[in-house]
Amino acid sequence: MTSPGTTSTIGRVLRDRNASLYLGAVVVSGFGTSALWLVSGIWVKDLTGSDGLAALCQFALWAPTLVGPLLGTLADRTRRKPLLVGANLALGALLLSLFAVDGTGRLWILFAVLVVYGACGVVTDAAEAALVPTAIGKELLGDFNGLRMSANEGMKLVAPLAGAGLFAAYGGARVALLDAVTFVLAAGMYGLLRVRESAPVRERASLRERTAQGARYLWGHARLRPLVVAGGLTMLSSGISGALVYAIVEGLGHSPAYTGVLYVVQGAGSVAVGVASGALLRRFGARRFGGAGIGLTAAAAALSALPSDPAVLAGSFANGVGLPCVLIAGLTAVQRETPDALLGRVAATANTLMFTPTAVGIAAGAALVESVDVRVLLPVLAGARLLIAAPLLLRRRATSHSPSA
Repeated sequence: MTSPGTTSTIGRVLRDRNASLYLGAVVVSGFGTSALWLVSGIWVKDLTGSDGLAALCQFALWAPTLVGPLLGTLADRTRRKPLLVGANLALGALLLSLFAVDGTGRLWILFAVLVVYGACGVVTDAAEAALVPTAIGKELLGDFNGLRMSANEGMKLVAPLAGAGLFAAYGGARVALLDAVTFVLAAGMYGLLRVRESAPVRERASLRERTAQGARYLWGHARLRPLVVAGGLTMLSSGISGALVYAIVEGLGHSPAYTGVLYVVQGAGSVAVGVASGALLRRFGARRFGGAGIGLTAAAAALSALPSDPAVLAGSFANGVGLPCVLIAGLTAVQRETPDALLGRVAATANTLMFTPTAVGIAAGAALVESVDVRVLLPVLAGARLLIAAPLLLRRRATSHSPSA
């Protein structure tokens, strides 16, 4: 249950014209993206019968984050609002090419579209992060980022089911059309934003040097580096725990389908914390808010080790509440502490460092679960998360240091 102060702040965000348009764009494009995320794998599996090729869809979407710092530099080379409008319209047009996928011989079109889709997502995420402080003001950043997280998680709860139903009735091309429409709607909302952006100063440095400038700024900043490192390590651990979910469900005596219940409960926790995150950030600060969230994920891992349905469900909810905290804290700190000229590439670098470890964690967890009992792995994971949280919770004040670009 949210406090009156939290409710009042949410009202301030939603009454802000630019913030409402931003959130609207996030909701509609997030719905289409979540639907296609699931359906692309189903589509490939339906055409080929191959589990490996179906899983490759997710890799194609995720792979561009590996070069996130390089792609994020593009968000600093032009005004962000026109970039967001153009990128969303281009993706809407690109998705129509999936109507040509009518058999295994044209699957390459789907994979090519997914790679471009993922790359555009990296660029637009960086442009969004860089434009938000200008569009809504830095005082509402924590509340906005929390509500954005809630909107994204909410879409993940409903959109995949809608996409699967549409695929079953009409096929994958209709899901692509739905996604294309959501991108056009998002482009329209971004186009309605009232912001004044000056043209970026043309830099003589090479693309490699401009990319390195963002990485150096982030790594040399005493307040940002601990949050981003903690976020990356936490997401690494979340990848490991994600790979254990089927073993946890088997230990409870349920069928694999029960994992869907755990994911819904976790998503509900993420929606809940997103609504309250702005007020919590103001009360506790980014370090303690992020550290407390990581500590909550440690408790979640411990609860998941118990052979009890209520304990595992409570652990899933606690994980959903705790996991977004350090991500929201990290992004908000990056937006507040980074000069506008560097913000696109710094935000993209932070996203890469925080989210890429998830894939490594999934691979590690998949290997570990075959050889180590999950009742041993989960307590170890809980202890590791406490160690990750400790630097954020124990150091009350970081030395202020903002290196020059």
